[in-house]
Amino acid sequence: MRSEVESKKNTCDTGDSVLDMDLRVRVMDFLSDCAHSIDDDRLEEWPNFFSERGIYHITTKENEEAGLPIGIMYCEGRGMLKDRINALRTANVFEPHTYCHLLGNTRLSYKSHDTLSARTNFSVIRTMQSGKTENFAIGKYIDEIKFDQKIIEFTLRRVVLESRRVNVLLVLPL
Repeated sequence: MRSEVESKKNTCDTGDSVLDMDLRVRVMDFLSDCAHSIDDDRLEEWPNFFSERGIYHITTKENEEAGLPIGIMYCEGRGMLKDRINALRTANVFEPHTYCHLLGNTRLSYKSHDTLSARTNFSVIRTMQSGKTENFAIGKYIDEIKFDQKIIEFTLRRVVLESRRVNVLLVLPL
């Protein structure tokens, strides 16, 4: 049996309830791994971060605040995400570029016994083949993450961009 001090060392108070520190570390690694799969051009791995029926939605802060459901991109289901990556690899024509995700601290809370809500601020730096580098996207991820002892996956990933001015070269996932 753990002492009270040991127990407190292995938990994190999220405000609403106590989150097990091991789970928090697993979720933080999961979020980093997702960003790295994009940054390292391992895009075929990216859909596997989502549940079979997971949703990926990109919208703007303006649309979000106005309650407008139409966004910039909406993909429902892992199959649609895989199709998007396949099209990117085989059909789309675009100047080669890479992303570098900078992730802020993540705020986690329980939504249910097996689902977490997460909010992470982000900045995506884009580097073009020419070497030009720019701050491509800034915003926040609002996620619903399902978990058990073996699996962590997104059931919903909403990407809320700060600016309504979105570059037309939104090819890679954010």
